Amino acid sequence: MKTLGPLLGPLIALVLPLALLPGMPVEAQENEKGGAPSAGPSRGDAGTDAGARAEGLVSAVVRVRMTALPDARTSETLGSEREGTGVVIDDEGHVLTIGYLVLEPDSIEVTTASNKTVPARLLGYDHATGFGLLEVQGALDVKPVVLGNSDQLPPREPVMVLPWGGPQAASVAYVVSRREFTGAWEYLLDNAIFVSPPTRAWAGAALVNREYKLVGIGSLLVRDTVPGDRPMPGNMFVPINLLKPILADLKSRGRAAGAPRPWLGLRTESARGKLFVTGVSEDGPADLAGIERGDIVLAVGSVAVATQGELYRKMWALGPAGTEVPLRILRRGEAREIRVKSIDRSAFFRSKPAY
Repeated sequence: MKTLGPLLGPLIALVLPLALLPGMPVEAQENEKGGAPSAGPSRGDAGTDAGARAEGLVSAVVRVRMTALPDARTSETLGSEREGTGVVIDDEGHVLTIGYLVLEPDSIEVTTASNKTVPARLLGYDHATGFGLLEVQGALDVKPVVLGNSDQLPPREPVMVLPWGGPQAASVAYVVSRREFTGAWEYLLDNAIFVSPPTRAWAGAALVNREYKLVGIGSLLVRDTVPGDRPMPGNMFVPINLLKPILADLKSRGRAAGAPRPWLGLRTESARGKLFVTGVSEDGPADLAGIERGDIVLAVGSVAVATQGELYRKMWALGPAGTEVPLRILRRGEAREIRVKSIDRSAFFRSKPAY
């Protein structure tokens, strides 16, 4: 494997200052103030250790390329050819990425930092979190990352963002908020990670804490990392702790255990205190039930909703996929009752026939 040592200068220069930022161990703070020296490693030792850890991280970050099936439903919004980042998470050849990169694949390939390319297959996908899990068809010969604790990642904590592209693609950011995130594609995270400044190679990028452990996977570029009237652009990352309870199931059965949530194929946006329908998935449940773009969702049953979060929680509380969801909508000034037969979202995706 080609050494990455000569390329690590920029990355180490970014990583080492993390030890001097607020939140560092008390002993280190005392040393910086001229207090009694600790028995810890010297700066030279720290630099060597940082370099070794950084090189290991870079080697575990891979490029993911996917070509979608010719009739893939997701190609209209995501494209038929997609490229982003994945992270090797174990010695068994499993690569974690963000799921939308690899939905409805015709072919997937993974490329390591040493330019070794091997085919891969989509082993598991979880719509609730957004994670996609790949299984490579060959040895990658890289050391996997260690999973960290994303719950121990408060606002103002420094982090490193590692997209595919080597040390020069790495950057340092700060956690600016931990809060709910909702997406128009019937997606909700209770405690998403928002960081700034943003990286433009966010899809599947690794979010790494000061212990050099993986704490998140890149999902989106956003303009509102913090609530308020003054936008602060950044990225949203999916917390790695959401993976831990479902990882074994993704490996063994391709999905999380338990009944899947109901899905309608309904895209919405909240504005002026109302929840507007911005689109429906063609031939999806909402489309088949007659819901149209421009409708306003007023309630689930008798319970009023005005935000995506309210809609999703009320809908998911009704039961598993297959449950009928009663919606009250407003169309051109007239209130209507429409009952939508939900489905499991994974059943909506195209897949290659098994041979």
